[in-house]
Amino acid sequence: MSTIAAISTAPGIGGIGIVRMSGEDAFKVLAKIFSPKIKEDISKNAGYTIKYGHITDPETEDVVDEVLVSYFMAPKSYTRENMCEINSHGSIVVAGEILKLCLQNGAELAEPGEFTKRAFLNGRIDLSQAEATIDIINSKTEIESKVAANQLEGALSKEIKHIRQMMLDILVNIEANIDYPEYDIEEVTASKTAEDLMLIQAELAKFLKSFENGRIIKEGISIAIIGVPNVGKSSLLNAILKEERAIVTDVAGTTRDSIEESVTINGIPFKIIDTAGIRNSDNIVEQIGIKRAKKIAEKSDVIIAMIDSSKDLTDEDKEILEFIKDKKAIIALNKIDIKHIDGHDMLPAEHPIIEMSVLENTGIGLLYDELVKMFNINEISLDSGNIITNVRHKDLIEKAIQNVKEAQNTVNNKMPIDIIAINIKDAIENLSKITGENVSEDVIKEIFSRFCLGK
Repeated sequence: MSTIAAISTAPGIGGIGIVRMSGEDAFKVLAKIFSPKIKEDISKNAGYTIKYGHITDPETEDVVDEVLVSYFMAPKSYTRENMCEINSHGSIVVAGEILKLCLQNGAELAEPGEFTKRAFLNGRIDLSQAEATIDIINSKTEIESKVAANQLEGALSKEIKHIRQMMLDILVNIEANIDYPEYDIEEVTASKTAEDLMLIQAELAKFLKSFENGRIIKEGISIAIIGVPNVGKSSLLNAILKEERAIVTDVAGTTRDSIEESVTINGIPFKIIDTAGIRNSDNIVEQIGIKRAKKIAEKSDVIIAMIDSSKDLTDEDKEILEFIKDKKAIIALNKIDIKHIDGHDMLPAEHPIIEMSVLENTGIGLLYDELVKMFNINEISLDSGNIITNVRHKDLIEKAIQNVKEAQNTVNNKMPIDIIAINIKDAIENLSKITGENVSEDVIKEIFSRFCLGK
């Protein structure tokens, strides 16, 4: 493979900037541009060595920067190739100049995720661990980073490989039955296979069950706040964010478009969307905002329908209550600091009802408690085993479960035992795609295209 180089630190000003190189000729390229303070034969260096010196343009002999260079000898490196990391001062100009010198002296610009891709291709990590790497980089909460770190350490791979081995053991027993028919062990093999398939399905079902928690951890929960104008939607958004994000006035219809912000509650990311007030309006801009509000609410994980507790229910309120029927929603009775109309006791009972005063900051804690209960957030624990957060993994596990069910039907219908092997091999193939033992080049390319340059 060619020697690749890229800037690994984020663009902008910082304490340090890192330019990374990997490949058989990484040290040769480095030698052309790096002048160490103490010159010695690179081959005599131990792995994980750091040297102080200067990056110099070999053509002009101009010093670009004072640097520290980390050496990683193959195979004890991130990519299992010769690697070096040039730690310069954190100027985007300086890092760019160093990268340019690397490219001018024999390296090629790395593609997004190419360092991690080489780590996968060279067998240092499997595909699920590579995907965990990008999940760590993109993590927004502590629990999300912990789940990704757990998978990066190989916890998911270990369990997937254990299930695959159980399937391989079934195949071995089936092959023995085929190779030695004279022992008449087909009935025994079928009975043992049925037991093993039940265990395998239970293990895969645990993974699948964990995905809803995994989706919440990774993607968060989207909340649409809807209600008539001036009911307190924007004030609630500001109260949750603890900042004046949305404009609040006494003028009805101030919010014409949706405002979206994120906040973490109990370690889980929530996407809060303040929408335009829902009412009958002749204003074309307001009509567009109302239409968009309903569309956002339809797609959200949960709706907070705000009702003004100081007034009788209006036709628009009733329309909103009809809209949230059969949807996951919370009814928030706001403005209880003004007065409380008894008629609101007749609100539909299928949704939780929270009494609150956003102005006096009361009842918001109750709203948080209801959200935590609604999505079982307190039950999300890393101690309960691996949590699937990746849609690709979930889809492949679903396919493997279907393969196992088909194998179970074959056993239950007392069909020839060797037919089961087809279903088992399909299940093994699907699980192998998770860890990368059996996956197409297109899938690999698509996964690593989501990485940033330099990783």
